[in-house]
Amino acid sequence: MEQVIVEQHPGWVKLTLNRPEAKNALNTAVLARLAEVLAEAAANPAIRAALICGANGNFAAGADITEIEGKTAAEGAVDPRKGHWATIRAFPKPLVAAVDGFGLGGGFELALMADMIVLGADAKLGLPETNLGLIPGAGGAQRLLALVGRARATRMVLGGEIIDASTAYDWGIAAWLASGPALPEAEALIVRLCKRAPLALQAAKSTLVAGDEKALALPEERAAFERLLDSADKAEGIRAFRDKRKPEFKGQ
Repeated sequence: MEQVIVEQHPGWVKLTLNRPEAKNALNTAVLARLAEVLAEAAANPAIRAALICGANGNFAAGADITEIEGKTAAEGAVDPRKGHWATIRAFPKPLVAAVDGFGLGGGFELALMADMIVLGADAKLGLPETNLGLIPGAGGAQRLLALVGRARATRMVLGGEIIDASTAYDWGIAAWLASGPALPEAEALIVRLCKRAPLALQAAKSTLVAGDEKALALPEERAAFERLLDSADKAEGIRAFRDKRKPEFKGQ
């Protein structure tokens, strides 16, 4: 079974995360495939935009903790996922995320890399990594901070709060809130985008991204994430998650 389903449409490409047994959790293979397809789409003048969505009613419920569980700080520093994330963020054309169901952890970070987020009515968004003894590692905390401000970002990053679609829309995380599933509205949006001047869209995106990210502490966030990979609390957090119990953190 393909973990990322790629569909070509006139002027745009659709990428569907397809690990329904894991609620589309992002493993290295999925990120590598996303990066590969988006790099190809970036080089293809016939493609003007891209859409990312998830199969079976969820966007992505986070990173694949089976890959993170045994990873050390040294391994995190050379993790190929960093390159895949960078390629996704560097996609120069409009990127739309259709978020239904869970968009948590790495899944929310992926959505935050999109230029436009369409939320389904049942969407649930959050950065609950502190429950695992970790923090967001792909720029999620920084991008959320820029969108919603420190008070609300603190609720989600430090408190691990998961918010519903209506709250996310009210906070300005997404500009579209569907009355039902996100995908139909997202597809209609991307069709409209493909009718606009492609070079102008790319130029506009480049200035928006540059303006967004100049003040973000992205390297600092990643370095802090990597340091935590060696902590005993990270190991306990993941064990507790697997055991469906509350973790007992010791600050080690």
